[in-house]
Formats: sequence, C-alpha cells, structure tokens
Amino acid sequence: MTKSTLKDNFLWGGAVAAHQLEGGYNEDGKGLSIADFMTLGSHEHPRKLTETIEEGEYYPNHKAIDFYHHYKEDIALMAQMGFKAFRTSIAWSRIFPNGDENKPNEAGLAFYDKMFDECLKYGIKPVVTLSHFEMPYNLVTNYGGWSNRKLIDFFARFAHVCFERYHNKVKYWMTFNEINNQTNYESDISVYENSGVKFKPGDNKQKMMYQAAHYELVASAQAVQIGHAIDPSMQIGCMLAFCPIYPASSRPEDVLFAKKAMDARLYFGDVHVNGAYPNWLKAYFENKKWDLDISDNDLEILKHGTVDYVAFSYYMSFTAKYTDHWDYREFSDLVKNPYVKANDWGWAIDPVGLRYALDWMTTRWHKPLFIVENGLGAYDKLTDDKKVHDDYRIEYLRSHIVEMKKAVHDDGVDLMGYLPWGCIDLVSASTGEMKKRYGFIYVDEDDYGQGSMKRYKKDSFNWYKKVIASNGENLE
Repeated sequence: MTKSTLKDNFLWGGAVAAHQLEGGYNEDGKGLSIADFMTLGSHEHPRKLTETIEEGEYYPNHKAIDFYHHYKEDIALMAQMGFKAFRTSIAWSRIFPNGDENKPNEAGLAFYDKMFDECLKYGIKPVVTLSHFEMPYNLVTNYGGWSNRKLIDFFARFAHVCFERYHNKVKYWMTFNEINNQTNYESDISVYENSGVKFKPGDNKQKMMYQAAHYELVASAQAVQIGHAIDPSMQIGCMLAFCPIYPASSRPEDVLFAKKAMDARLYFGDVHVNGAYPNWLKAYFENKKWDLDISDNDLEILKHGTVDYVAFSYYMSFTAKYTDHWDYREFSDLVKNPYVKANDWGWAIDPVGLRYALDWMTTRWHKPLFIVENGLGAYDKLTDDKKVHDDYRIEYLRSHIVEMKKAVHDDGVDLMGYLPWGCIDLVSASTGEMKKRYGFIYVDEDDYGQGSMKRYKKDSFNWYKKVIASNGENLE
C-alpha cells in the first residue's frame, strides 16, 4: 500500500441518524414520527410498534442522547478526531410536523442551520439523509404511509425546502436510508421503518412492499431532479443496506438462489442508478399478474432522476440455501456461515465481505461509492477512571479498513469516503438499546435514559484520530 491508496480528499468521519441521537422529540414544534412509537426492545424481544404513546412503556427515541442540546459539545469532539465529514439526517417531522403542511416549521429549519454551521466551523462537511426511518406519524395514520401515492408530493416538498435552504452548506445528500431493507417483508417492522406501512391480516405483504417501494423510488428520482435544478454542484445519492448473500454450497441450486436473492435485495440500486426496472423484475411482476400502480410518467421520472453516487451500509454478510422455492425470504432462507464469527447480536463479522461488496457494486453500477455505515455493536464497560478499552472495536474497524483499501488499490474501486456508524453512542435502531454501543465516544446513559449524559473518549477515539491523520495508513 502506498500513500496514494486513498484520495487526498477522502471523506473520513462518522454517521448517525436524527431519531437515534437528537431527542427533543416534542420541542420547538416538532411533530411525532414513526420512531416515537417504537418501544425499548432487545435481541431476544423485538421492539413493539404501539398505536399511541402508552403509559408504562419506554420510548428511547424520545430522549436519545439529547444531541439536540449537546450538538456543539459533540461536534467539537468529532473535530478533535479530525472528521472531514459527518453524516446525519434531517428529521422530516421537525420541518413538516404532520408531513402534509404547505409551509415548513421555521424552528426546525433553524436548528439544522445552527448544527450545519457548527460542523462547517471545524471544516466538517455535512452529509445528509432526507428520510432515515423518521417519517411523520400523521402520514401513517391518515394516508397509510408509502402505500399512498400522495406521499410523493409531500416528500418532494420536503426535499425542495431542504435543498433550497441548505444547498450552500450541504453538498452531499441521500434520499432514503437503507431503502432495500423492506425486502424483508416478512418482518412488519422492516417495512414500517422504511415505508410507514402497517399490514392487516390477509394483506399480500410482498405486493404491498413493491408498491410502496415504487412510490419511494419515484419520490427519490423526483428529489434528485429538484436538487440538481436548485444547485447542480450538489451530489445526491441513494443509500442501500449491502449484505452480500453467499451460497451455502457449490450446489448449482444454492448458487443460483443466492444470485436471485442478491437481485431481489438490491434491485433498488438498479433503479436508482439505471433509471429503470431490471428485466427480471418486470417479468416477475407480469408473472404474478399484479396490477401495480406504475405509470408511464413514473417511468420517465425514474429515467431522468438517476443518482450521482451509491452510498451503503455494511455490517455483515448472509448465507442462503435453496430449499423448495425461488422467492427469497430473509427469515427462512438464511443459514449460519461456519467460516465467519458473529457479534453478541448474531451479526456475522466478515471484513472480506466489504471488499466483495465494493467490487460487486463497482462491476454492476459503475458509480462512485460511499461507505456511510460500518461498525461493531458491542457491550462497552466504563471503568472507574472513566475509560473504555474497546480493542475489539479497533480490531473490527481495522480489519474492514484493510479490505476497503484493497478494493481501492487492487480492484480500482472509486471510493468517496468512510463514515463508521454511531460515531457517538446512540439508541440502536433494531433494539432501542443504549447498551448496544458503536461509538468512539461513550455516552453515560442506560437503556432507560438514566445516567449523567457525560461524554467520554474511548480508546478507539485516539486510534481513529491517527487513522484519519494518516489518511488510512496508520492502522496500529
């Protein structure tokens, strides 16, 4: 590896989401979002989605780590690490509390002005997701979430306001976070987080997922066009959850099934990049005899609203085995991979899978790539002298950066940056826990919001500072 492995302007930093760290869930005119109705869960007990905020239940996103009032302190710590970029999201319900208003909430817009200014003060470039699992709850209850075409216009209005307001401060944007997670349509929570769709008994979940996803893809393409018209210098990308799906064996059925599973999970990228549905999916819709609402005008919008880059999260790889069907079903078709270890939440630890992901996307889409999530959720212990010795996190990140550099140096991948997830401890999206920690910065808070809320540097803080200062050359 030479000093030229990564670009001089490589974007090192970290990533978060508004609903997982901001708190202030009902301050300054903010409306309720879908995240505000998700209870505390665990690896053993999934989070519940309640119809109302129920007495006796704990909703961790209401308080989170109170970044809403600590953002200056937290951004200063990121600047100490040498961050070049900081990825966060704009909480849709801070800007449009109900999602369907004609005019935005000025107090919400002003908060992000101040937060972006604080980043820019330190030379940190904001990288912003428009929709990160925090849709206004009114759009669920009164419109049915993304099962309703009307949301395209509501999202376009939201995107226009954000692009117009912040285009001089934010140059890197993404439309929908991990839009493809809803491929796991057997999981009600996966579709709810992405699309705000609540299934009823007897619903064809798969068909409803494809319809909601279509409206989101159209909304994304429309947002790209709006953003480029406002400021052509803005880079607007899509964001996918990338989990390589390996065949369980070299049996031809397993190999073909894994390939079909990858197609099903990642067709969203095909539409974002190519501006059209792939042939296999058009045939699939036809064979199912589904009457999906896909208009000619929609297809024109998709064609002219392609993204500038592909951003993605990478945490783990999957392994799939063919049984008696060709439709990929994430709950039932995945098997354990004996060649990789797993973390305490059962997620496979597979650094080589990151190189595989980078190669796969480069070959398929020929776009610049951006790693905007990668990290290890783990139980961290704060010692009596207020230290956190997280060598396991350093080793996880080191091994992934090594494979990332191989993809750039040996495979010719065009990579924009590396933003590890949860650069400061925050509420877990999957479980709602605080004890599932990812950050370089420890937040003294437990699963129920109790603690001093003080911030402490972990060992990984100083390690990552050296990594950034050396542009990825010093990984010791």
